[in-house]
Amino acid sequence: MTAFGVEQGLSGRRWTLRHAEDRIALGISQRLEVPDIVGRLLAARGIGVEAAADFLEPTLRALLPDPSCLIDMDTAAERMADAVSSGETVGVFGDYDVDGACSAALMVTWLRDLGCPVTHHVPDRMKEGYGPNGPALTAMAARGARLIVCVDCGTAAAEALSVLAGHADAIVLDHHKAEGPPPPILATVNPNRLDCASGLTSLCAAGVAFLTVVAATRALRRRGHFAHRPEPNLMALLDLVALATVCDVMPLSGVNRALVFQGLRIMSRRARPGVAALLEVAQAREKLSAFTCGFALGPRINAAGRIDEADLGLRLLLCEDRIDALALAERLDGINRQRQEVEADMLDAAMHAASLQAEAGDAVLVVAGEGWHPGVVGIVSGRIKERFNRPACVAGIAAGMAKGSGRSVPGVDLGGAVIAARQAGILATGGGHPMAAGFSCRSDRIEGFRAFLNERLAAAAALPGAVDLVVEGALSVPGATLDLARQVERLAPFGSGNEEPILVLQRARVIRADRVGKDSASIRLFLEGEGGGPRLKAMMFRAREGALTDALLSRDRVPLHLAGYLRVEAWNGTENVGFVISDAALA
Repeated sequence: MTAFGVEQGLSGRRWTLRHAEDRIALGISQRLEVPDIVGRLLAARGIGVEAAADFLEPTLRALLPDPSCLIDMDTAAERMADAVSSGETVGVFGDYDVDGACSAALMVTWLRDLGCPVTHHVPDRMKEGYGPNGPALTAMAARGARLIVCVDCGTAAAEALSVLAGHADAIVLDHHKAEGPPPPILATVNPNRLDCASGLTSLCAAGVAFLTVVAATRALRRRGHFAHRPEPNLMALLDLVALATVCDVMPLSGVNRALVFQGLRIMSRRARPGVAALLEVAQAREKLSAFTCGFALGPRINAAGRIDEADLGLRLLLCEDRIDALALAERLDGINRQRQEVEADMLDAAMHAASLQAEAGDAVLVVAGEGWHPGVVGIVSGRIKERFNRPACVAGIAAGMAKGSGRSVPGVDLGGAVIAARQAGILATGGGHPMAAGFSCRSDRIEGFRAFLNERLAAAAALPGAVDLVVEGALSVPGATLDLARQVERLAPFGSGNEEPILVLQRARVIRADRVGKDSASIRLFLEGEGGGPRLKAMMFRAREGALTDALLSRDRVPLHLAGYLRVEAWNGTENVGFVISDAALA
Protein backbone atom coordinates (compact mmCIF):
# COMPACT_ATOMS: atom_id res chain seq x y z
CA MET A 1 0.00 0.00 0.00
CA THR A 2 1.53 3.28 -1.09
CA ALA A 3 1.96 6.02 1.49
CA PHE A 4 0.09 9.32 1.02
CA GLY A 5 0.02 8.97 -2.75
CA VAL A 6 3.81 8.59 -3.05
CA GLU A 7 4.85 5.59 -5.14
CA GLN A 8 8.56 6.33 -4.91
CA GLY A 9 10.69 8.91 -3.15
CA LEU A 10 13.47 10.93 -4.72
CA SER A 11 15.97 8.43 -3.28
CA GLY A 12 14.43 5.72 -5.46
CA ARG A 13 12.90 3.82 -2.55
CA ARG A 14 9.26 2.76 -2.55
CA TRP A 15 7.08 4.34 0.13
CA THR A 16 4.71 1.91 1.81
CA LEU A 17 2.23 2.60 4.60
CA ARG A 18 2.36 0.41 7.68
CA HIS A 19 -1.16 -0.69 8.50
CA ALA A 20 -2.70 -0.11 11.91
CA GLU A 21 -6.18 -1.28 12.87
CA ASP A 22 -8.23 1.82 13.60
CA ARG A 23 -10.25 0.24 16.42
CA ILE A 24 -7.17 -0.86 18.35
CA ALA A 25 -5.37 2.44 17.75
CA LEU A 26 -8.36 4.39 19.08
CA GLY A 27 -8.66 2.08 22.09
CA ILE A 28 -5.01 2.59 23.01
CA SER A 29 -5.24 6.36 22.60
CA GLN A 30 -8.31 6.59 24.81
CA ARG A 31 -7.14 4.22 27.55
CA LEU A 32 -3.60 5.62 27.87
CA GLU A 33 -4.57 9.22 27.03
CA VAL A 34 -1.93 9.53 24.33
CA PRO A 35 -2.15 11.30 20.95
CA ASP A 36 -3.92 9.42 18.18
CA ILE A 37 -0.68 9.03 16.24
CA VAL A 38 0.95 7.22 19.20
CA GLY A 39 -2.01 4.86 19.38
CA ARG A 40 -1.57 4.13 15.68
CA LEU A 41 2.16 3.53 16.09
CA LEU A 42 1.52 1.01 18.85
CA ALA A 43 -1.28 -0.74 16.97
CA ALA A 44 0.92 -0.99 13.87
CA ARG A 45 3.46 -2.89 15.98
CA GLY A 46 0.86 -5.49 16.88
CA ILE A 47 0.43 -4.12 20.40
CA GLY A 48 -3.07 -4.62 21.79
CA VAL A 49 -4.96 -2.36 24.16
CA GLU A 50 -4.18 -4.55 27.18
CA ALA A 51 -0.44 -4.78 26.40
CA ALA A 52 0.14 -1.12 25.51
CA ALA A 53 0.93 0.09 29.03
CA ASP A 54 3.61 -2.59 29.51
CA PHE A 55 5.08 -1.69 26.12
CA LEU A 56 5.46 1.98 27.03
CA GLU A 57 6.80 1.17 30.51
CA PRO A 58 8.33 -2.31 30.18
CA THR A 59 9.23 -3.87 33.53
CA LEU A 60 10.95 -7.13 34.38
CA ARG A 61 8.14 -7.86 36.83
CA ALA A 62 5.68 -7.97 33.94
CA LEU A 63 7.82 -9.42 31.15
CA LEU A 64 10.63 -11.57 32.60
CA PRO A 65 9.80 -15.26 32.16
CA ASP A 66 10.44 -17.97 34.73
CA PRO A 67 14.01 -19.10 33.89
CA SER A 68 12.95 -22.71 34.51
CA CYS A 69 11.06 -22.69 31.22
CA LEU A 70 14.45 -23.19 29.52
CA ILE A 71 15.52 -26.80 29.28
CA ASP A 72 18.50 -27.68 31.52
CA MET A 73 18.16 -24.39 33.39
CA ASP A 74 17.40 -25.92 36.78
CA THR A 75 20.37 -28.29 36.47
CA ALA A 76 22.69 -25.41 35.54
CA ALA A 77 21.37 -23.19 38.33
CA GLU A 78 21.78 -25.85 41.03
CA ARG A 79 25.34 -26.66 39.90
CA MET A 80 26.29 -23.00 39.93
CA ALA A 81 24.73 -22.65 43.38
CA ASP A 82 26.88 -25.60 44.49
CA ALA A 83 29.99 -23.82 43.20
CA VAL A 84 29.09 -20.66 45.12
CA SER A 85 28.25 -22.54 48.32
CA SER A 86 31.58 -24.40 48.33
CA GLY A 87 33.71 -21.53 46.98
CA GLU A 88 34.85 -23.53 43.95
CA THR A 89 37.03 -22.04 41.25
CA VAL A 90 34.91 -21.50 38.13
CA GLY A 91 36.16 -21.01 34.58
CA VAL A 92 34.25 -18.75 32.19
CA PHE A 93 34.92 -19.30 28.48
CA GLY A 94 33.66 -16.45 26.32
CA ASP A 95 33.61 -15.16 22.76
CA TYR A 96 35.30 -12.20 21.13
CA ASP A 97 32.23 -10.19 20.10
CA VAL A 98 30.10 -7.82 22.18
CA ASP A 99 27.60 -10.47 23.23
CA GLY A 100 30.43 -12.79 24.24
CA ALA A 101 32.25 -10.08 26.20
CA CYS A 102 29.07 -8.94 27.97
CA SER A 103 27.97 -12.51 28.77
CA ALA A 104 31.38 -13.34 30.21
CA ALA A 105 31.56 -10.08 32.18
CA LEU A 106 28.10 -10.71 33.61
CA MET A 107 28.98 -14.24 34.70
CA VAL A 108 32.40 -13.31 36.12
CA THR A 109 30.93 -10.34 38.02
CA TRP A 110 28.14 -12.43 39.59
CA LEU A 111 30.51 -15.21 40.64
CA ARG A 112 33.10 -12.83 42.08
CA ASP A 113 30.45 -10.88 43.98
CA LEU A 114 29.48 -14.17 45.64
CA GLY A 115 33.06 -15.02 46.55
CA CYS A 116 34.00 -17.53 43.87
CA PRO A 117 37.53 -17.49 42.45
CA VAL A 118 37.12 -17.11 38.67
CA THR A 119 39.40 -17.68 35.72
CA HIS A 120 38.31 -16.57 32.26
CA HIS A 121 39.40 -17.02 28.66
CA VAL A 122 38.45 -15.50 25.32
CA PRO A 123 39.83 -17.32 22.25
CA ASP A 124 42.05 -15.53 19.76
CA ARG A 125 40.14 -15.25 16.48
CA MET A 126 43.20 -15.95 14.31
CA LYS A 127 44.94 -18.62 16.42
CA GLU A 128 42.05 -20.46 18.09
CA GLY A 129 38.98 -19.59 16.06
CA TYR A 130 35.45 -19.47 17.40
CA GLY A 131 34.25 -21.45 20.39
CA PRO A 132 35.71 -23.79 22.98
CA ASN A 133 38.93 -25.63 22.15
CA GLY A 134 40.61 -28.48 23.98
CA PRO A 135 43.89 -26.81 24.98
CA ALA A 136 42.18 -23.74 26.46
CA LEU A 137 39.63 -25.82 28.38
CA THR A 138 42.36 -28.14 29.68
CA ALA A 139 44.39 -25.12 30.84
CA MET A 140 41.38 -23.75 32.77
CA ALA A 141 40.90 -27.10 34.50
CA ALA A 142 44.62 -27.18 35.30
CA ARG A 143 44.23 -23.79 37.02
CA GLY A 144 41.74 -25.40 39.39
CA ALA A 145 38.39 -24.84 37.68
CA ARG A 146 35.97 -27.64 38.57
CA LEU A 147 33.11 -25.98 36.75
CA ILE A 148 33.53 -24.34 33.34
CA VAL A 149 30.75 -22.14 31.93
CA CYS A 150 30.85 -21.42 28.19
CA VAL A 151 28.91 -18.29 27.22
CA ASP A 152 27.83 -17.32 23.68
CA CYS A 153 29.42 -20.52 22.38
CA GLY A 154 29.59 -24.27 22.96
CA THR A 155 26.35 -25.63 21.49
CA ALA A 156 28.26 -27.29 18.64
CA ALA A 157 31.46 -28.01 20.59
CA ALA A 158 30.86 -31.57 21.81
CA GLU A 159 34.30 -32.76 20.70
CA ALA A 160 36.19 -29.91 22.38
CA LEU A 161 34.17 -30.19 25.59
CA SER A 162 34.85 -33.92 25.83
CA VAL A 163 38.38 -33.17 27.15
CA LEU A 164 36.80 -32.04 30.43
CA ALA A 165 35.36 -35.49 31.23
CA GLY A 166 36.61 -36.52 34.64
CA HIS A 167 38.23 -33.12 35.26
CA ALA A 168 35.46 -30.51 35.39
CA ASP A 169 31.73 -30.11 34.85
CA ALA A 170 30.69 -28.06 31.83
CA ILE A 171 27.70 -25.77 31.33
CA VAL A 172 26.89 -24.05 28.04
CA LEU A 173 24.87 -20.79 28.00
CA ASP A 174 24.30 -20.02 24.35
CA HIS A 175 21.75 -18.88 21.78
CA HIS A 176 23.21 -20.05 18.49
CA LYS A 177 21.14 -22.34 16.32
CA ALA A 178 21.55 -26.01 17.09
CA GLU A 179 21.60 -28.66 14.39
CA GLY A 180 21.42 -31.79 16.52
CA PRO A 181 21.44 -32.99 20.12
CA PRO A 182 23.34 -30.91 22.69
CA PRO A 183 26.85 -31.93 23.75
CA PRO A 184 26.97 -34.69 26.40
CA ILE A 185 27.78 -32.34 29.30
CA LEU A 186 26.04 -31.35 32.52
CA ALA A 187 23.75 -28.70 30.99
CA THR A 188 23.22 -26.79 27.76
CA VAL A 189 20.90 -23.82 28.25
CA ASN A 190 20.00 -22.56 24.80
CA PRO A 191 16.52 -21.42 23.70
CA ASN A 192 17.49 -22.43 20.15
CA ARG A 193 18.07 -26.06 21.12
CA LEU A 194 15.87 -28.30 18.99
CA ASP A 195 14.18 -29.68 22.12
CA CYS A 196 13.67 -26.38 23.98
CA ALA A 197 10.04 -25.27 24.08
CA SER A 198 10.61 -22.00 25.97
CA GLY A 199 9.83 -19.80 22.97
CA LEU A 200 12.66 -17.45 24.00
CA THR A 201 14.52 -17.82 20.70
CA SER A 202 15.18 -14.09 20.41
CA LEU A 203 17.37 -13.91 23.53
CA CYS A 204 21.07 -13.19 23.03
CA ALA A 205 23.64 -15.05 25.10
CA ALA A 206 23.79 -12.28 27.70
CA GLY A 207 20.02 -12.59 28.10
CA VAL A 208 20.41 -16.33 28.66
CA ALA A 209 23.23 -15.68 31.14
CA PHE A 210 21.08 -13.15 33.02
CA LEU A 211 18.21 -15.63 33.35
CA THR A 212 20.75 -18.18 34.57
CA VAL A 213 22.05 -15.98 37.39
CA VAL A 214 18.43 -15.17 38.31
CA ALA A 215 17.76 -18.91 38.59
CA ALA A 216 21.03 -19.62 40.44
CA THR A 217 20.38 -16.76 42.88
CA ARG A 218 16.91 -18.17 43.49
CA ALA A 219 18.44 -21.60 44.17
CA LEU A 220 20.86 -20.06 46.69
CA ARG A 221 17.99 -18.18 48.35
CA ARG A 222 16.07 -21.43 48.81
CA ARG A 223 19.13 -22.93 50.51
CA GLY A 224 19.28 -20.02 52.97
CA HIS A 225 22.59 -18.83 51.55
CA PHE A 226 21.66 -15.18 52.06
CA ALA A 227 20.47 -15.53 55.64
CA HIS A 228 23.54 -13.65 56.89
CA ARG A 229 24.89 -11.99 53.75
CA PRO A 230 23.45 -9.63 51.10
CA GLU A 231 22.07 -10.90 47.82
CA PRO A 232 23.87 -9.80 44.64
CA ASN A 233 22.42 -6.80 42.83
CA LEU A 234 21.18 -8.45 39.65
CA MET A 235 19.66 -5.23 38.30
CA ALA A 236 23.18 -3.75 38.13
CA LEU A 237 24.02 -6.35 35.48
CA LEU A 238 21.37 -5.13 33.05
CA ASP A 239 23.64 -2.58 31.36
CA LEU A 240 25.62 -5.54 30.01
CA VAL A 241 22.46 -7.31 28.85
CA ALA A 242 21.18 -4.18 27.09
CA LEU A 243 24.49 -3.61 25.31
CA ALA A 244 24.67 -7.23 24.11
CA THR A 245 21.02 -7.41 23.02
CA VAL A 246 21.31 -4.31 20.85
CA CYS A 247 24.71 -5.17 19.37
CA ASP A 248 23.68 -8.74 18.52
CA VAL A 249 20.67 -7.23 16.68
CA MET A 250 18.07 -9.11 18.71
CA PRO A 251 14.40 -8.05 18.35
CA LEU A 252 13.53 -5.31 20.83
CA SER A 253 10.17 -6.78 21.78
CA GLY A 254 8.84 -8.84 24.67
CA VAL A 255 11.39 -9.56 27.39
CA ASN A 256 14.21 -8.07 25.29
CA ARG A 257 12.42 -4.73 25.36
CA ALA A 258 12.29 -4.81 29.17
CA LEU A 259 15.94 -5.88 29.43
CA VAL A 260 17.12 -3.05 27.16
CA PHE A 261 14.75 -0.41 28.57
CA GLN A 262 15.84 -1.10 32.14
CA GLY A 263 19.47 -1.72 31.13
CA LEU A 264 19.76 1.71 29.54
CA ARG A 265 18.58 3.25 32.80
CA ILE A 266 21.35 1.40 34.64
CA MET A 267 23.90 2.39 31.99
CA SER A 268 22.94 6.06 32.27
CA ARG A 269 24.24 6.05 35.87
CA ARG A 270 27.71 5.28 34.46
CA ALA A 271 28.46 3.14 37.53
CA ARG A 272 30.47 0.53 35.60
CA PRO A 273 33.92 2.11 35.10
CA GLY A 274 34.56 0.35 31.78
CA VAL A 275 31.27 1.47 30.24
CA ALA A 276 31.67 5.00 31.64
CA ALA A 277 35.17 5.25 30.15
CA LEU A 278 34.00 4.00 26.77
CA LEU A 279 31.14 6.51 26.75
CA GLU A 280 33.65 9.26 27.50
CA VAL A 281 36.04 8.19 24.75
CA ALA A 282 33.15 7.89 22.27
CA GLN A 283 31.99 11.39 23.32
CA ALA A 284 28.50 10.01 23.93
CA ARG A 285 27.06 12.88 25.94
CA GLU A 286 23.44 12.76 24.81
CA LYS A 287 20.71 10.72 26.48
CA LEU A 288 21.76 7.07 26.20
CA SER A 289 19.82 4.97 23.71
CA ALA A 290 20.02 1.77 21.72
CA PHE A 291 21.79 3.87 19.08
CA THR A 292 24.54 4.64 21.64
CA CYS A 293 25.04 0.92 22.22
CA GLY A 294 25.02 -0.03 18.56
CA PHE A 295 27.15 2.75 17.10
CA ALA A 296 29.30 4.17 19.93
CA LEU A 297 30.04 1.31 22.32
CA GLY A 298 29.62 -1.88 20.31
CA PRO A 299 32.09 -1.23 17.49
CA ARG A 300 34.85 -0.32 19.94
CA ILE A 301 34.37 -3.46 22.03
CA ASN A 302 34.19 -5.57 18.88
CA ALA A 303 37.32 -4.03 17.38
CA ALA A 304 39.78 -5.78 19.70
CA GLY A 305 38.38 -9.22 18.96
CA ARG A 306 38.57 -8.48 15.25
CA ILE A 307 42.17 -7.33 14.88
CA ASP A 308 43.92 -7.24 18.30
CA GLU A 309 43.78 -8.83 21.76
CA ALA A 310 40.59 -10.88 21.91
CA ASP A 311 39.90 -10.35 25.62
CA LEU A 312 40.42 -6.58 25.71
CA GLY A 313 36.67 -5.86 25.66
CA LEU A 314 36.05 -8.27 28.54
CA ARG A 315 38.90 -6.77 30.53
CA LEU A 316 37.42 -3.30 30.06
CA LEU A 317 33.96 -4.42 31.21
CA LEU A 318 35.48 -6.05 34.30
CA CYS A 319 37.81 -3.16 35.15
CA GLU A 320 37.02 -1.57 38.51
CA ASP A 321 39.52 1.32 38.44
CA ARG A 322 38.37 4.38 36.48
CA ILE A 323 41.88 5.45 35.43
CA ASP A 324 42.76 1.97 34.20
CA ALA A 325 39.39 1.76 32.47
CA LEU A 326 40.02 5.02 30.61
CA ALA A 327 43.39 3.73 29.40
CA LEU A 328 41.75 0.53 28.12
CA ALA A 329 38.93 2.50 26.49
CA GLU A 330 41.39 4.79 24.69
CA ARG A 331 43.27 1.74 23.47
CA LEU A 332 40.04 0.21 22.14
CA ASP A 333 39.21 3.51 20.43
CA GLY A 334 42.58 3.44 18.66
CA ILE A 335 42.06 -0.18 17.61
CA ASN A 336 38.63 0.75 16.27
CA ARG A 337 40.17 3.47 14.09
CA GLN A 338 42.64 0.89 12.81
CA ARG A 339 39.71 -1.43 12.10
CA GLN A 340 38.00 1.31 10.10
CA GLU A 341 41.12 1.69 7.94
CA VAL A 342 41.29 -2.06 7.31
CA GLU A 343 37.59 -2.07 6.47
CA ALA A 344 37.94 0.83 4.02
CA ASP A 345 40.72 -1.00 2.18
CA MET A 346 38.43 -4.00 1.64
CA LEU A 347 35.10 -2.33 1.11
CA ASP A 348 35.46 -0.96 -2.42
CA ALA A 349 36.66 -4.27 -3.91
CA ALA A 350 34.04 -6.29 -2.03
CA MET A 351 31.24 -3.89 -2.98
CA HIS A 352 32.24 -3.99 -6.66
CA ALA A 353 32.23 -7.80 -6.73
CA ALA A 354 28.87 -7.87 -4.94
CA SER A 355 27.36 -5.37 -7.39
CA LEU A 356 28.17 -7.68 -10.31
CA GLN A 357 26.39 -10.55 -8.56
CA ALA A 358 23.42 -8.33 -7.71
CA GLU A 359 23.14 -7.24 -11.34
CA ALA A 360 23.16 -10.91 -12.34
CA GLY A 361 20.14 -11.48 -10.08
CA ASP A 362 21.81 -13.54 -7.34
CA ALA A 363 19.70 -14.14 -4.25
CA VAL A 364 22.76 -14.24 -1.96
CA LEU A 365 25.93 -12.23 -2.55
CA VAL A 366 29.12 -14.21 -1.78
CA VAL A 367 32.51 -12.52 -2.31
CA ALA A 368 36.04 -13.40 -1.24
CA GLY A 369 39.47 -11.84 -1.55
CA GLU A 370 43.08 -12.81 -0.96
CA GLY A 371 44.43 -11.23 2.21
CA TRP A 372 41.10 -9.76 3.35
CA HIS A 373 41.21 -9.58 7.15
CA PRO A 374 38.93 -12.24 8.72
CA GLY A 375 38.19 -9.90 11.61
CA VAL A 376 36.47 -7.35 9.39
CA VAL A 377 34.57 -9.55 6.93
CA GLY A 378 31.43 -9.46 9.12
CA ILE A 379 31.26 -5.67 9.00
CA VAL A 380 31.78 -5.63 5.23
CA SER A 381 29.09 -8.27 4.71
CA GLY A 382 26.75 -6.05 6.72
CA ARG A 383 27.54 -3.08 4.48
CA ILE A 384 26.82 -5.15 1.38
CA LYS A 385 23.57 -6.45 2.84
CA GLU A 386 22.41 -2.89 3.55
CA ARG A 387 23.40 -1.66 0.09
CA PHE A 388 21.66 -4.40 -1.93
CA ASN A 389 19.00 -5.71 0.48
CA ARG A 390 20.32 -9.25 0.03
CA PRO A 391 21.97 -11.76 2.39
CA ALA A 392 25.73 -11.34 1.98
CA CYS A 393 28.77 -13.43 2.84
CA VAL A 394 32.34 -12.12 2.73
CA ALA A 395 35.49 -14.20 3.20
CA GLY A 396 39.20 -13.56 3.46
CA ILE A 397 41.53 -16.07 1.77
CA ALA A 398 44.89 -17.14 3.19
CA ALA A 399 46.94 -20.30 2.57
CA GLY A 400 44.23 -21.80 0.41
CA MET A 401 41.49 -21.42 3.04
CA ALA A 402 38.59 -18.99 3.05
CA LYS A 403 37.28 -17.78 6.39
CA GLY A 404 34.24 -15.58 6.40
CA SER A 405 31.11 -14.18 7.90
CA GLY A 406 27.62 -13.43 6.65
CA ARG A 407 24.72 -11.12 7.47
CA SER A 408 21.10 -11.60 6.46
CA VAL A 409 17.89 -9.65 5.99
CA PRO A 410 14.68 -10.25 7.99
CA GLY A 411 12.88 -13.41 6.97
CA VAL A 412 15.90 -15.15 5.40
CA ASP A 413 17.56 -17.76 7.65
CA LEU A 414 21.22 -17.52 6.68
CA GLY A 415 22.45 -19.47 9.72
CA GLY A 416 20.34 -22.49 8.81
CA ALA A 417 21.58 -22.41 5.21
CA VAL A 418 25.23 -22.21 6.33
CA ILE A 419 24.73 -25.19 8.63
CA ALA A 420 23.19 -27.11 5.71
CA ALA A 421 26.19 -26.25 3.52
CA ARG A 422 28.53 -27.66 6.15
CA GLN A 423 26.41 -30.80 6.45
CA ALA A 424 26.59 -31.15 2.66
CA GLY A 425 30.40 -31.17 2.84
CA ILE A 426 30.89 -27.80 1.12
CA LEU A 427 32.16 -26.03 4.25
CA ALA A 428 34.76 -27.14 6.77
CA THR A 429 32.99 -25.22 9.54
CA GLY A 430 29.78 -23.24 9.64
CA GLY A 431 27.01 -22.11 11.96
CA GLY A 432 25.11 -19.13 13.29
CA HIS A 433 21.58 -17.83 13.69
CA PRO A 434 19.04 -16.49 11.16
CA MET A 435 20.60 -13.01 10.88
CA ALA A 436 24.32 -13.86 11.04
CA ALA A 437 26.68 -16.76 10.38
CA GLY A 438 30.35 -17.71 10.24
CA PHE A 439 32.03 -20.25 7.99
CA SER A 440 35.29 -21.59 6.58
CA CYS A 441 36.15 -23.73 3.56
CA ARG A 442 38.86 -24.39 1.00
CA SER A 443 39.14 -21.42 -1.29
CA ASP A 444 38.18 -23.54 -4.31
CA ARG A 445 34.82 -24.27 -2.64
CA ILE A 446 33.65 -20.65 -2.53
CA GLU A 447 31.83 -20.84 -5.86
CA GLY A 448 30.14 -24.06 -4.80
CA PHE A 449 29.09 -22.39 -1.55
CA ARG A 450 27.70 -19.44 -3.48
CA ALA A 451 25.71 -21.77 -5.77
CA PHE A 452 24.39 -23.72 -2.77
CA LEU A 453 23.16 -20.57 -1.00
CA ASN A 454 21.59 -19.18 -4.14
CA GLU A 455 19.63 -22.39 -4.63
CA ARG A 456 18.60 -22.81 -1.00
CA LEU A 457 17.69 -19.15 -0.44
CA ALA A 458 16.38 -18.50 -3.97
CA ALA A 459 13.33 -16.65 -2.63
CA ALA A 460 15.60 -13.77 -1.59
CA ALA A 461 16.07 -12.95 -5.29
CA ALA A 462 12.54 -11.52 -5.30
CA LEU A 463 13.44 -8.88 -2.69
CA PRO A 464 13.54 -5.29 -3.98
CA GLY A 465 17.00 -3.83 -4.63
CA ALA A 466 16.52 -1.36 -1.80
CA VAL A 467 14.57 -1.70 1.41
CA ASP A 468 11.12 -0.09 1.20
CA LEU A 469 10.64 3.04 3.25
CA VAL A 470 7.89 2.03 5.66
CA VAL A 471 5.94 5.13 6.69
CA GLU A 472 3.73 5.11 9.79
CA GLY A 473 1.98 8.45 9.96
CA ALA A 474 1.72 12.02 8.71
CA LEU A 475 1.64 15.47 10.25
CA SER A 476 2.06 19.09 9.31
CA VAL A 477 5.09 21.21 10.12
CA PRO A 478 3.18 23.16 12.81
CA GLY A 479 2.04 19.81 14.25
CA ALA A 480 5.63 18.64 14.73
CA THR A 481 5.82 19.83 18.32
CA LEU A 482 8.20 19.04 21.14
CA ASP A 483 5.36 17.43 23.09
CA LEU A 484 4.59 15.08 20.20
CA ALA A 485 8.28 14.21 19.81
CA ARG A 486 8.35 13.29 23.50
CA GLN A 487 5.33 11.06 23.04
CA VAL A 488 6.92 9.28 20.07
CA GLU A 489 10.11 8.84 22.09
CA ARG A 490 8.11 6.74 24.58
CA LEU A 491 8.18 3.92 22.04
CA ALA A 492 11.99 3.68 22.42
CA PRO A 493 14.30 1.79 22.63
CA PHE A 494 14.30 1.48 18.87
CA GLY A 495 16.07 -1.20 16.89
CA SER A 496 15.46 -4.60 15.33
CA GLY A 497 11.80 -5.55 15.72
CA ASN A 498 10.85 -2.08 16.92
CA GLU A 499 12.15 0.32 14.32
CA GLU A 500 11.99 4.04 14.97
CA PRO A 501 8.81 5.28 13.27
CA ILE A 502 9.15 7.18 10.02
CA LEU A 503 6.66 10.04 9.78
CA VAL A 504 5.84 12.29 6.84
CA LEU A 505 5.81 16.07 7.06
CA GLN A 506 3.23 16.89 4.41
CA ARG A 507 3.65 19.83 2.06
CA ALA A 508 6.63 21.31 3.86
CA ARG A 509 8.61 24.17 2.35
CA VAL A 510 12.38 24.52 2.72
CA ILE A 511 13.05 28.09 3.82
CA ARG A 512 16.80 27.68 4.13
CA ALA A 513 19.29 24.85 3.48
CA ASP A 514 23.07 24.70 3.95
CA ARG A 515 25.70 21.99 3.72
CA VAL A 516 27.39 21.44 7.09
CA GLY A 517 29.62 19.02 8.94
CA LYS A 518 32.78 17.16 8.02
CA ASP A 519 33.37 17.33 4.26
CA SER A 520 29.99 19.14 4.03
CA ALA A 521 28.36 15.70 4.02
CA SER A 522 25.18 16.81 5.83
CA ILE A 523 22.43 19.34 5.11
CA ARG A 524 20.83 21.57 7.75
CA LEU A 525 17.39 22.90 6.85
CA PHE A 526 14.67 25.13 8.24
CA LEU A 527 11.10 24.22 7.28
CA GLU A 528 7.68 25.79 7.47
CA GLY A 529 4.20 24.77 6.44
CA GLU A 530 2.43 26.07 3.35
CA GLY A 531 0.58 28.58 5.45
CA GLY A 532 3.66 29.78 7.28
CA GLY A 533 3.69 29.44 11.06
CA PRO A 534 6.47 28.15 13.32
CA ARG A 535 9.65 26.90 11.71
CA LEU A 536 11.15 23.47 12.26
CA LYS A 537 14.84 22.62 12.16
CA ALA A 538 15.74 19.50 10.14
CA MET A 539 18.88 17.60 9.16
CA MET A 540 19.84 15.14 6.50
CA PHE A 541 23.01 13.11 7.06
CA ARG A 542 25.14 11.39 4.39
CA ALA A 543 23.61 13.64 1.76
CA ARG A 544 25.08 12.23 -1.43
CA GLU A 545 24.64 13.94 -4.77
CA GLY A 546 21.37 13.12 -6.51
CA ALA A 547 17.73 14.07 -6.93
CA LEU A 548 16.99 14.02 -3.20
CA THR A 549 19.88 16.33 -2.30
CA ASP A 550 19.08 18.63 -5.24
CA ALA A 551 15.47 19.01 -4.09
CA LEU A 552 16.48 19.88 -0.53
CA LEU A 553 19.06 22.45 -1.66
CA SER A 554 16.81 23.95 -4.31
CA ARG A 555 15.78 27.57 -3.75
CA ASP A 556 12.41 27.36 -5.52
CA ARG A 557 10.55 26.40 -2.30
CA VAL A 558 8.20 23.90 -3.94
CA PRO A 559 6.19 21.94 -1.36
CA LEU A 560 7.68 18.57 -0.45
CA HIS A 561 6.55 15.53 1.47
CA LEU A 562 9.49 14.84 3.81
CA ALA A 563 9.86 11.38 5.37
CA GLY A 564 11.97 10.99 8.48
CA TYR A 565 12.25 10.86 12.24
CA LEU A 566 10.71 13.30 14.72
CA ARG A 567 13.11 13.61 17.64
CA VAL A 568 13.73 15.38 20.91
CA GLU A 569 17.08 17.17 20.71
CA ALA A 570 18.81 18.02 23.98
CA TRP A 571 21.62 20.55 24.17
CA ASN A 572 23.03 22.27 27.26
CA GLY A 573 20.04 21.21 29.32
CA THR A 574 17.50 22.54 26.82
CA GLU A 575 15.18 20.36 24.73
CA ASN A 576 13.94 21.22 21.25
CA VAL A 577 12.15 19.35 18.50
CA GLY A 578 14.02 18.32 15.37
CA PHE A 579 13.43 16.26 12.25
CA VAL A 580 15.92 13.92 10.53
CA ILE A 581 15.14 13.45 6.84
CA SER A 582 15.37 10.03 5.17
CA ASP A 583 13.64 10.77 1.87
CA ALA A 584 11.46 13.30 0.07
CA ALA A 585 8.87 13.44 -2.66
CA LEU A 586 7.40 16.29 -4.66
CA ALA A 587 4.02 17.18 -3.18
